[in-house]
Parts: sequence; structure tokens; C-alpha cells
Amino acid sequence: MTQLRVNGVVRQFNGDPEMPLLWFVRDELKLTGSKFGCGTGLCGACTMHVDGEAVRGCITAVSEAEGKDVTTIEGLDPAGNHPVQRAWRDVNVPQCGYCQSGQIMQAAALLNENPDPTDQQIIEAMDGNICRCGTYQRIFAAVRTAAQEV
Repeated sequence: MTQLRVNGVVRQFNGDPEMPLLWFVRDELKLTGSKFGCGTGLCGACTMHVDGEAVRGCITAVSEAEGKDVTTIEGLDPAGNHPVQRAWRDVNVPQCGYCQSGQIMQAAALLNENPDPTDQQIIEAMDGNICRCGTYQRIFAAVRTAAQEV
């Protein structure tokens, strides 16, 4: 049996420990904010935090999160008022919205690690998260805005 803490709640999983964390979160816990995109960890739609580090849920096994704290977009701030989430709204980042939870989780991890990133550090940290609509300038502006708050 695998035990982990998801959004502050201890959860147990009796299934295949190699099951992707994304499927456990979405299918078992019904937390559907983290999205399935590519299934190979390249697009970032499934980004969540494990012990504060941004990981790709589609390629992270449940067993890799055993005994750790997992945070999904639903747990970042239950009211949706994390500085990154507020900046996302203020800058009006989303277009189709599919990638946004992964983008927000990646940005939150960056600002948790480095509250005052340079422009280049923002670009590098966000590089692995793909936006099919191409809202990269707004994403960058929102991360810069959120950095002023943290």
C-alpha cells in the first residue's frame, strides 16, 4: 500500500505503484485540474508539486510520491488566490485554458524556489510548459507580476 499526502490530506493507494501520479489524482481522487497532454512529460499540462518541486504527473509513478506531499492546482490555494493565480487573472493569461494549471504550478514552483527571478530564469523555468494558443507573453508578464507579490 502506498501512502502520500495530497493537498494536505493523507491518501492511500492499493493499486499498481507504477501507475502515473496523474491518473491517481484524476481518476481515484477526482481532482481533474491537472490535465493529460502528451503522456511523455514534454508539454507540462500535468505539472504538480511533489515536496514543492514541479514534476510531470504523467511520468511520475505513485510510488515516487510515497510519503511525500503532493500539491495539485486544487491545493495550491483552495480559494484560487495564490499570487500566481491572481496574476494570471490580472494579466488575463488564459485563452483556451487547457495548459493553465500546469503553467501556474510551474510558475509557483519557480517563485517558491526563487522569489525574484531574472527574465532569463523565468524563460528557462517555463520553457517546458507548452501553450497551444501561444500566450507566452502574457504568461511571462503574469510570472513577473506574481514575483512582485511573493
